[in-house]
Amino acid sequence: MNMHLQPQRTQAETALIDAFGERQSLLPGDGAVMSKRDEAVEAIKHGLPTRRIETWHYTDLRRLLTTVPAYDDSARASALAPLVEGSPVLALLNGAVAKPVAIEGVTVGPVADKLSDGTYAPALGAQATDDAIGAVNSAFVADGWLLDIAAGTKLEKPIELQNVQAGGQAHARFAVKIGDGVAATIVERQAGSGDALVSSVDNVVIGDDSEVTWLIVQEQPDSVTHLGQFNAWIGKNAKLTLFVMNAGGKLVRQEVKVAAKGEGGEFTLRGVNLLAGDTHTDVTMVLDHEVPHTSSTEIIRNVVTGKAHGVFQGRINVRQYAQKTDAKMACNTLLLSDEGEFSTKPELEIFADDVVCGHGATVTEIDRDHLFYLMARGIEEKTARGLLVKAFVAEVIEEMEDEAIVEALEQRLVDWFVAHG
Repeated sequence: MNMHLQPQRTQAETALIDAFGERQSLLPGDGAVMSKRDEAVEAIKHGLPTRRIETWHYTDLRRLLTTVPAYDDSARASALAPLVEGSPVLALLNGAVAKPVAIEGVTVGPVADKLSDGTYAPALGAQATDDAIGAVNSAFVADGWLLDIAAGTKLEKPIELQNVQAGGQAHARFAVKIGDGVAATIVERQAGSGDALVSSVDNVVIGDDSEVTWLIVQEQPDSVTHLGQFNAWIGKNAKLTLFVMNAGGKLVRQEVKVAAKGEGGEFTLRGVNLLAGDTHTDVTMVLDHEVPHTSSTEIIRNVVTGKAHGVFQGRINVRQYAQKTDAKMACNTLLLSDEGEFSTKPELEIFADDVVCGHGATVTEIDRDHLFYLMARGIEEKTARGLLVKAFVAEVIEEMEDEAIVEALEQRLVDWFVAHG
């Protein structure tokens, strides 16, 4: 007789299950929503993913997530000043929406309303058996922002979505429907203070002939576990540029899942990971080219110091019908210490025969000749190292067309190096 024993639950798994039992009556949702929440908790009961699961091989969540902070209903977070001055801000503070602002051409509403009437239930379903972020978020999400951008809208200023917490737990949803022929920039800020577990899931549907830039700026303190997931569906002749900057967090997993569903669709990913101390940051991307004549480019730049460990997993799937696909991916890492690590796993899964696809990865240290050149001209060593790090990363940042955004991101790079360089 074969016996399959369930491994003993970790402290974190037990805390998540207990927290759901305590919070269940406070979470919005009808019967359909609560059924999805129950399914999510059952997935957690089966155990958080370990390195035995391929997509979590470099981020053993069961081992790395050692504790889960209790909810802190007394915590009070405040909205941040916008990244770009004058941008309308839609804030989620400790898991609850703040007062909405009016944006021409955009319909805005809270996710809590759609949870309460049950219409949001389909969005809470698990994407796969390894969807741990979706499970945690579906179980606990209580609010977020729903945006519907009308066809033909041209936004003059970025819309800023903020998820800010002040300890405890905060679980957010941002659901954005973008009509045809839209031009928009959306900035997503993830920040806060204290010891916290944060999850955030974005679902973005992009209409035909639209051009969308989406920034994720994650600046959690080094006491926070941040679990993020960005899901997008790209329409015909639509362009999506996603920029991800990780500059904080103790344990970070940012998933990017994109499907090019319309011919002529184009996806661009640019990422910057600034890793220091004893932190762990994982960016995992899955890109599906589902139809012919789509293209994508992904460039990730990583700076690692201290005992930090970083991960980039990128998988590009080209379906059999997706002829004429053009897909390229590169991951470049700069190691500033002997104890830092970065793991890279690029993958191509191609079932079409008329495609142009490729990937590459590099790891290097600061060039001693370049450092000597700067120091020989009177620049002290730390400043010289900072200039070389900025040059390594700035190439990616400067691709952004909005100068105000470029300046804000470069300032974050400078501030990070002053603190950790």
